[in-house]
Amino acid sequence: MTALTTSARTPTGIPILEVRHVSKVYTSGVFIKDITRAADDVSLAIYDDPPVITAVAGESGSGKTTLSLLMMGQLAPTAGQVLYRGKDIRRMSRAERKQMRREVQPIFQDPFSAYNPFYRVDHVLEMALSHFGLAHSKAEASTLIGEALELVGLRPAETLGRFPHQLSGGQRQRLMVARALLCRPKLIMADEPVSMVDASLRATILASLRRLNRELGIAVVYITHDLTTAYQVAENIAIMYAGSIVESGTVDQVIRDPKHPYTQLLIASIPLPDKRKSWGENTKESPSSAARTSAGCRFAPRCPMVMDRCWTDKPRLSVLDKRQAAACYLYDA
Repeated sequence: MTALTTSARTPTGIPILEVRHVSKVYTSGVFIKDITRAADDVSLAIYDDPPVITAVAGESGSGKTTLSLLMMGQLAPTAGQVLYRGKDIRRMSRAERKQMRREVQPIFQDPFSAYNPFYRVDHVLEMALSHFGLAHSKAEASTLIGEALELVGLRPAETLGRFPHQLSGGQRQRLMVARALLCRPKLIMADEPVSMVDASLRATILASLRRLNRELGIAVVYITHDLTTAYQVAENIAIMYAGSIVESGTVDQVIRDPKHPYTQLLIASIPLPDKRKSWGENTKESPSSAARTSAGCRFAPRCPMVMDRCWTDKPRLSVLDKRQAAACYLYDA
């Protein structure tokens, strides 16, 4: 799943999307420059053979959304390469860009912002078919739209003809999944697709993504701050902190046996149903390090196991076995 092979299933061919040593740096200020590294030397490869669900997880501000926008070509990297089927997206022809936009479909966090409130929701679906020339007649378009809606648990008669504000948040989000499906994608980039819906609809939307993956062979990148849903849905996982991937591997291995101190803190902070156990009782950080800044590991000021070299040298992602890798000097041979 990354440049390092840490997947339960061995991928074949070239990745459908890959970032190689990609960074995205923002600067602000006139006299005193404030530098923000939203992505910091990230390498990640997503394959569609076999198609798997890969979770990219981390707390808010860890760089997950920036990474997804870089991978889809909606942000230009400050450094590094973004490749679609082995070709730098900056050097692709117009036809290749159109193919990429069809094969790599986004589902965003806020379903309402994706709609024009002056158009009925049918417009979103019809435009997807029209733009990529996927229907040769109105009858064929109507059939394809109906099938896509039913695949995501929506009834065409109760959905079509309505304006966005007449649908619930869950219906609008499932409609976005249907729109992506109409494009016959090879990869869906789902950025926090269930964070704005209630628990019952969350399960429905995630089940739809799993069904598209298993029955239609569509790879999925599931971006989330919620390790619980990542564990339920994904096969592989990459954990991000401060713009870098600090741990990756199969979701079962990483969640059950986390190696990086940040991953351990994330998992320990998950609320437990047992009220006798204190929430986050094992997530204490190093008080002596909190005020320091680090030119090496970005997690050093918060790490309870920080070492001297962590402050000066950035650790590389080291393969621990074929199912797991971690960027931590605790495992540096």
